[in-house]
Amino acid sequence: MRRPRGEPGPRAPRPTEGATCAGPGESCFPSDGRLVCALEQERRLRLPPKPPPPLQPLLRGGQGLEAALSCPRFLRYPRQHLISSLAEARPEELTPHVMVLLAQHLARHRLREPQLLEAIAHFLVVQETQLSSKVVQKLVLPFGRLNYLPLEQQFMPCLERILAREAGVAPLATVNILMSLCQLRCLPFRALHFVFSPGFINYISGTPHALIVRRYLSLLDTAVELELPGYRGPRLPRRQQVPIFPQPLITDRARCKYSHKDIVAEGLRQLLGEEKYRQDLTVPPGYCTDFLLCVSSSGAVLPVRTQDPFLPYPPRSCPQGQAASSPTTRDPAQRVVLVLRERWHFCRDGRVLLGSRALRERHLGLMGYQLLPLPFEELESQRGLPQLKSYLRQKLQGLGLRWGPEGG
Repeated sequence: MRRPRGEPGPRAPRPTEGATCAGPGESCFPSDGRLVCALEQERRLRLPPKPPPPLQPLLRGGQGLEAALSCPRFLRYPRQHLISSLAEARPEELTPHVMVLLAQHLARHRLREPQLLEAIAHFLVVQETQLSSKVVQKLVLPFGRLNYLPLEQQFMPCLERILAREAGVAPLATVNILMSLCQLRCLPFRALHFVFSPGFINYISGTPHALIVRRYLSLLDTAVELELPGYRGPRLPRRQQVPIFPQPLITDRARCKYSHKDIVAEGLRQLLGEEKYRQDLTVPPGYCTDFLLCVSSSGAVLPVRTQDPFLPYPPRSCPQGQAASSPTTRDPAQRVVLVLRERWHFCRDGRVLLGSRALRERHLGLMGYQLLPLPFEELESQRGLPQLKSYLRQKLQGLGLRWGPEGG
């Protein structure tokens, strides 16, 4: 039907508020609609990523050192910049704040750089009277974590004087300092007398950090038991002792997808059978083991369910090299611990185990467990499960272990 001349036609609908109108022949859609949002997201994904902003040139000396350590992307810079900045800094520029930043940087990134660690040790000795134990605990942290005992001769005497002066002022800092020294096997007897005294234990029991302090004291007590036969002072009461590391460490749980534990477990399952090993078993006084096997005197791998997988703690006095007897079979069965040595268990760019890892292996060995390390380089070189099984077979046979019908 034709419209009479002069009569207006029907009006086009007004676009709603916020609509996106295109040119003639194209549709209009709300700017917050699903289709427009999806198209916009796809457009952004196709765009090349923005290049990171250029790094600003770093200053030299103490100011340059602080600026570098405060930069979250500083790890891209070579260590030589830290060393040169430290060498060019004037003494008054090396404040406790700067040195704490340096210590935390080394510990966080597992950088075992002797020149920088020696500089921290020297600073601690020179500034001894000006430093509180709360600052000292941060300065000492990288030495224990990186398993590095400095050459500075006054390092230990200085720490002993600081502990004697400030032990009662900051209990948690005192225990933290002793933990670092425990990893270095340098525990001062006088400080141990203080932290194991009834007054100190009663004091920390009512603090918010009671559990973590008791865990540290339990580890210190284990170190005294295993490594300090000449110590005759007070010890941690048995009722106060707690498991030290009852589960895999935080770093292992955080990097579980990069760990070789699952494939090693599958290799052991196919090689030995599920009944002949235990995974993530915590042995007294509280160390979590990766894999544990029970082995008879003839070298046969025994079903774990027929054995007591734990060696007695404290260790029984027996001739060197003789394993403790199993209470169920009266057979001098050995306990073999397969220890995964992952890439992050070492100091960066080196073959030195971190202090906590070295401490655990040292204590397990002193308790009578036979350790079989599995280094990450060897595990990474295995191509597939069949090759890994062959590798594990060679490792176990190297210890004289056998299994199957002839091996039990």
